[in-house]
Amino acid sequence: MEVLRPRTLDEALALRAEHPEARPIQGGTDVLVELTFGHSRPDALLDLSEVAELRGFTQEDGALRLGAGLTYTEAMRAPLATRLPALAEASRTVGSPQIRNRGTIGGNLGTGSPAGDALPPLLAERAEVELASVSGTRTLPLEDFLLGVKRTALAGDELVTAVRIMPSGGAQTFAKVGPRNAMVIAICSLAVVVDTTEGEVRAAFGSAAVTAKRVTVPLADAAELPDLIAEAAAPIDDVRATAEYRRHALRVLATRTLERCVRS
Repeated sequence: MEVLRPRTLDEALALRAEHPEARPIQGGTDVLVELTFGHSRPDALLDLSEVAELRGFTQEDGALRLGAGLTYTEAMRAPLATRLPALAEASRTVGSPQIRNRGTIGGNLGTGSPAGDALPPLLAERAEVELASVSGTRTLPLEDFLLGVKRTALAGDELVTAVRIMPSGGAQTFAKVGPRNAMVIAICSLAVVVDTTEGEVRAAFGSAAVTAKRVTVPLADAAELPDLIAEAAAPIDDVRATAEYRRHALRVLATRTLERCVRS
């Protein structure tokens, strides 16, 4: 297996165009698991860990641009955690400290798993995904980027370079259900944002449909949110939980997270 190691974003995009079969890898917390268990065997890896342009985040005119290489540990720290508290809470639930130090927001997006912990908080804040290639850059609403179970709108010559968000400033939180409190894939998860400026409540859930999904209700109808989320979900039975349990758990999470946001 060949390992390609660009040092700049331009070099990374050129290599991506030349080697569309190469699997992008940053922290490796998803890709290396697949390789270890033989679930995938790409001809090449495109190692993005040395590309400085993908790291960190920037702020401009109230908007945030989270680099694809932003780690969960970084998302947990101020000032970013103050602007996006639900993302910070979700990041705290990811794996162990070692995984949080290596795992990245871009990796969660690139994998496209419906259980990705970063996805509900980003969806609830109406995030857009920035995609780049040698031909230029485009942005897609996150809900349009996620196409199915580990399927995304990423083209063969593109890389996820960032996430763009205009934080609502509203009360928000994240919760998930798992067989234990740490180092666990979510049975279901939920992020809630109470956006008083827009006069609405936005909630996004994970692990209960083929992609993470968002539900929006007027602020005056917030009490309907638990039932609307349960109706929007399309969970399955698997080794971690039944569909019935997931739907019930989402109702409970919606009730609790909404109460938490209203109190804050």
